[in-house]
Amino acid sequence: MDSIVKVLETLKKQGKAMKAGEIAEAAGIDKKEVEKSIKKLVAEGKLHSPVRCFYDIKK
Repeated sequence: MDSIVKVLETLKKQGKAMKAGEIAEAAGIDKKEVEKSIKKLVAEGKLHSPVRCFYDIKK
């Protein structure tokens, strides 16, 4: 499964803002992959950062 999809699914399942390391641990993928996915998703407007270093799905 694509790491972008895993990041989104993990955030939906947790229902709260999370750090990249927490997302990586919960999704079972490498932190570097999570960071790349977050960067893409923020650029696409699908994620936002409510607090520094935390990311959540844009509602």
